[in-house]
Amino acid sequence: MKVVKFGGSSVASAEQLVKVKDIVISDTDRKFVIVSAPGKRDKADIKVTDLLIDLATEILHDSENASATFNQIVDRFRDTAEGLEMDLAIIDKISKQLNDLINSGITAQPAYFTDAIKAFGEDANAQLIAAYFSGLGYEASYLNPQDAGLFLSDNPGQARVLPESYQNLYKLRKQDGIIVIPGFFGYTKDGKLVTFSRGGSDITGAIVANGVKASMYENFTDVSSIYVANPSVVHNPVAIEQLTYSEMRELSYAGFSVFHDEALQPAFIADIPVAVKNTNEPHAPGTLITRTRPKNNLAISGIASTSGFASVYIKKYMMNREVGFVRRVLSVLERYGVSFEHIVSGIDDIDVIFKEDALSKKELEEMIAEIKAETVADAVEKRDNLSLLMLVGEGMIENIGNTARATKALSNADINLEMINQGSSEISVMFGIIEEREDDAVRAIYKEFFN
Repeated sequence: MKVVKFGGSSVASAEQLVKVKDIVISDTDRKFVIVSAPGKRDKADIKVTDLLIDLATEILHDSENASATFNQIVDRFRDTAEGLEMDLAIIDKISKQLNDLINSGITAQPAYFTDAIKAFGEDANAQLIAAYFSGLGYEASYLNPQDAGLFLSDNPGQARVLPESYQNLYKLRKQDGIIVIPGFFGYTKDGKLVTFSRGGSDITGAIVANGVKASMYENFTDVSSIYVANPSVVHNPVAIEQLTYSEMRELSYAGFSVFHDEALQPAFIADIPVAVKNTNEPHAPGTLITRTRPKNNLAISGIASTSGFASVYIKKYMMNREVGFVRRVLSVLERYGVSFEHIVSGIDDIDVIFKEDALSKKELEEMIAEIKAETVADAVEKRDNLSLLMLVGEGMIENIGNTARATKALSNADINLEMINQGSSEISVMFGIIEEREDDAVRAIYKEFFN
């Protein structure tokens, strides 16, 4: 029994849904189908989720543009239904549901209203796809996450699955036919719709795979493999045949957009293999993600980077002799609701790295002042416009000199290192560099290890 998830580009148009149908029916083990909202049909197009976020904002601010945005969203689904020559009663149903949702009265709770609106793309698309399959004579049904028993924590936009959901989902194994479930959202115990963070359809797929004890979780997207580096930065990079969960988690965190960085945990817990495949080339081997993988001769498995980070640099003479120094620093971050990404330390200084958009300019200034008062530090300074570049690979443990090779490659490319950090697991090394040299750094590292 397989759970198969299709991303936004895979379900963006009638042409793509024909491919989805062919993939699903080609393997009778593909019983559970998780779908995203329609993505872009071309570079100039707009994702349906972005339109829905615009709609929610316009309604909350009484904008006169709301009506046009509403029609634009419904028209996207209508174009798909017409392209598939479906009965357009499904579009009337979708339009009415969106209108009823807007007028449901939950605008008084903006966070829940926004979640309900932005999740509508997945929900409507699941209904449309189930109707499309049924109209062709296949036994298929739409299943709402609430009816599936997918219960989440009460954290709009950042919800987490509740453990009882897995037991509820296991009961679905007995249901006949193909079951189409919208990704990205679930319900609190008191019936409020809440979403995962953006890109959370991957999370839904992994949760369902865990719950139904699937033999495989297939994630269909618009690339034939996961590549060693971003193809938009490195020309024709090496494809990765197999990764471990740990490697993929590190790469996703550091900027690989193929997978949401939280999506692998449910599959990892249940030891379910994850296959990343291409909707447009379904017979291509793709990339397999498992708990362990065969050894290869590559020193690293992937190079990833992501921008939008800042750090607070704290210097104090004899800092290493002060018991509780780091705890006092982190207690200030906690009061401001800031989670740190990395801490890089010396004997007399530390760098605490966090997302740059975590605080406003005023909040950041106040936090720095509090850190200085709390620690009586000699200096507390902000460093911004940072990118984090990560080298990831299980093979790094057994290969000597990886960090030296990487730093030499960056030096030869005239790229200065702001900081460096290696995790205790030894499967990743993080470099902090200025944002404007991010792509140059990726290319320099790739050339060193793969050319």
